[in-house]
Amino acid sequence: MRDNTVFRQGLEQLNICLSSEQFLLFETYYDLLVEKNKVMNLTAITEYEDVLIKHFLDSLTLVKSEKALKILNEGGKVIDIGTGAGFPGIPLKIAFPKIKVTLMDALNKRIGFLNEVILSLGLKDIEAVHARGEEVARKDQYREKYDLCVSRAVAKINSLSELCLPFVKVKGFFVPYKSGNIDEELEEGKNAIGKLGGKSDEVVRFAVPLSDYERSLVVIEKKSNTPSQYPRAGGKVFNKPL
Repeated sequence: MRDNTVFRQGLEQLNICLSSEQFLLFETYYDLLVEKNKVMNLTAITEYEDVLIKHFLDSLTLVKSEKALKILNEGGKVIDIGTGAGFPGIPLKIAFPKIKVTLMDALNKRIGFLNEVILSLGLKDIEAVHARGEEVARKDQYREKYDLCVSRAVAKINSLSELCLPFVKVKGFFVPYKSGNIDEELEEGKNAIGKLGGKSDEVVRFAVPLSDYERSLVVIEKKSNTPSQYPRAGGKVFNKPL
């Protein structure tokens, strides 16, 4: 096994304790990611230590939200929208094996890679779904079925909320991973969050362990059902944000 001292130090800062089997799963995930990245664009970050910090540890910083941590510890249902190469969903599943995870992405090639990872790592209670969030969020199978929705996708909070809040149960949470100063963006997004049945509960601000990368977790609680007209189709979620 490579020297993962930095990963262990970061996990210690997050109060996460992993078994040797879980460390091995992260190693295998790294190998699969770097190998597949040679033939398809999954990530610009490929150096071992960089992946440990900027992908694995960053994904696991969700534990800094007490509300999200409670759901992870209790083995709740989690959906990761726009998961890409599996972040944050797969690191969360490895670290908290009791959770039930849906990984959703609009690019089928990525879903192929994610299924390869799930199979190679022997993960249970996890599925990779090829779909656009604004289409599937209308299906009974997915609508308001999750305790927690997460996303590291790059989009403004008003658009992300319309995409993600329809998946969340009432009393559940949507937590987007944001970077930089998000106060203005959050203020702009409050109208959308309210229309969709949510309420901005708190913002947890910190630097990702062992880096100077500033991160904010916006904790949005689902207070009431999302009206049936949302999310809107035809690209309106991003082209004409609420």
